[in-house]
Amino acid sequence: MTGSQTLSFAEVESAGLSDWRQLFEALRTRFLTGDFATGLALTSRIGELAEAANHHPDVDLRYPHVNVTLFSHDVFGVTSRDVDLARQISAAAADLGVSADPSAASVVEIALDTWDYEAIKPFWRAVLGMSDSPDSGKAVYDPSGSLPALWFQDTDEHEEPRMRFHLDVRVPPEVVEPRIAAALEAGGTLVTDEYAPRFWVLADAQGNKACLTTGRGRG
Repeated sequence: MTGSQTLSFAEVESAGLSDWRQLFEALRTRFLTGDFATGLALTSRIGELAEAANHHPDVDLRYPHVNVTLFSHDVFGVTSRDVDLARQISAAAADLGVSADPSAASVVEIALDTWDYEAIKPFWRAVLGMSDSPDSGKAVYDPSGSLPALWFQDTDEHEEPRMRFHLDVRVPPEVVEPRIAAALEAGGTLVTDEYAPRFWVLADAQGNKACLTTGRGRG
């Protein structure tokens, strides 16, 4: 498999990257550095590895952790280049005595129900200052990664009022069941698990919905 060919979610899972999880188009993780100086040292080491590989992740240095997002921008997905660099970054973290908590990674996507996304997508692209998503005509995204993507979800035409926006929350597969349990304990209800393990639909006590999603079961 060439370095420019995207890997499926199943292929990424089988690669044995215990420190990382694929969420949407990227590998993501959190390294628990414990203090800012160690985080800075890890960030510096990641920079050296990235320059050597000519392949550059997004690194978010915080106290007391470092978030890393890694994907191949040219194909908007995970490739063998990302898998290789992920392994190198994990080794560098281990050398510094830093462990990873990939279960802390998550991505929020805003979903807008519409029966004609082409009629409204230009407006949202303009008002949010976003671009067309490289992997779906039914989404706009922020190339800098600072803002959540906006996904246009098919629905039947209907009269107002009706809930149109909801959040899609992408989490690692091992996180979804505890997250559902916590939501139910907090007064929510499970609307449907018909589409599991791709997504579960939940609602709060007033009927407002959200979806917990994983990469499993997808093409």
